[in-house]
Amino acid sequence: MLSATSFVHPRDEILATIARIYRYRMTTTSGGNISIREPNGDIWITPARVDKGSLRREDIVLVRDDGTVEGLHRPSSEFPFHLAIYKARPDLRGIVHAHPVALVAFSMVHRVPDTRLFHQARTVCGEVGFAKYELPGSEALGASVAGIFTQGCESVILENHGVVTGGVTLQEAFHRFETLEFAGKTVIKGSMLGEVKYLDDEALTKPVQRSGDMETFERFSVSSAEKEARRELCEFVQRAYRQRLIISTQGSFSVRLDESSFLMTPYRVDRASLVPADLVLVKDGKAEAGALPSRAAHMHDAIYRKHPSVHAVINAYPVNATAFSVTGTRLDSHTIPESYVVLRNVGQARYGLQFADLDELTGLITDMSPSLLLENDGALVTGASLLEAFDRLEVMESTAEAIINSKAIGTLSKMPEEVIRDLDRVFLKRGM
Repeated sequence: MLSATSFVHPRDEILATIARIYRYRMTTTSGGNISIREPNGDIWITPARVDKGSLRREDIVLVRDDGTVEGLHRPSSEFPFHLAIYKARPDLRGIVHAHPVALVAFSMVHRVPDTRLFHQARTVCGEVGFAKYELPGSEALGASVAGIFTQGCESVILENHGVVTGGVTLQEAFHRFETLEFAGKTVIKGSMLGEVKYLDDEALTKPVQRSGDMETFERFSVSSAEKEARRELCEFVQRAYRQRLIISTQGSFSVRLDESSFLMTPYRVDRASLVPADLVLVKDGKAEAGALPSRAAHMHDAIYRKHPSVHAVINAYPVNATAFSVTGTRLDSHTIPESYVVLRNVGQARYGLQFADLDELTGLITDMSPSLLLENDGALVTGASLLEAFDRLEVMESTAEAIINSKAIGTLSKMPEEVIRDLDRVFLKRGM
């Protein structure tokens, strides 16, 4: 079956992908290269020594299967390892190489990020290998990296260099790249809080309630109210992506339409390019026919059923808050007034509740604890509106980052209890 990118020219797909990588500071002006291999063996690749921040489609270079080069520039100096990987792994059609800071840090200490942090990271990234240092642009580097890919790895950390990811499409290679960098950042941030906890084989194979298990229903019309809700939900999802509160492969958003239905993000659709038609309507526990909601659909449904005042639910993976979730560290909101007033008290849920015991999970959500950290599964926030839920997500991440940063400069001083009581009296209308 053809995907949406099947109709996009390789020049444009490479251009869009390098723009995302550069925009979010996952490479530099001179660093990184991307390629696509067509079925006939031709390879499209970013050029050598051209500003990554201002590439044009005509700058992308074509290297024919016979070695002939077509374009305004020379192909990237790292073309030899792209070619070596494609020869070693005929199943791969897209490659991303860049120098994102977290993965460069791992390459400098000769470590590989453990993707057992989350179910999704393990699934997306596949096996991650490590290639010994060789001179950039050399045939030796190509042989070294390709050799690791032949061992079944889909992502490879290059010693004192960066990372290479491959995929059956360029989009898959990018998803692996972005997800692995996210895992690396989370490990680094988590290590500043305490011991990072990883999922064992039993946890990774724990039965998961999938959205595909839902019954379906046929629908024949869309109200103007639903159309407006779809537009707003897409805007907030894309805003969350721009602010790095989610990445392309992770994050589930939903908004209530009425007492028995809600709209939700779809399963395995890139969050950065979401459009209103991608969203899925869930009604009375059933998903609209022909669409597949995020795997958290059962959990969102249970929250709406248990809490009529909740009108929006977000699962997200902002790096700093997620660092708290993978260490089991309590995220204390008694830091500044905004943190406490918006977040109230951030609860914690042990691993697996979202899969196995939704009654216990939904019981942890209260007026005084509208947000939770899910052990090894990021953050869960709720709100009386989509705006309120999103605000909580932003404040949670800002609070988490400030707490982590404070460790480098001194001892955290929390607001005293009398301050909390004043905030309750004025902003939460308690104790009056």
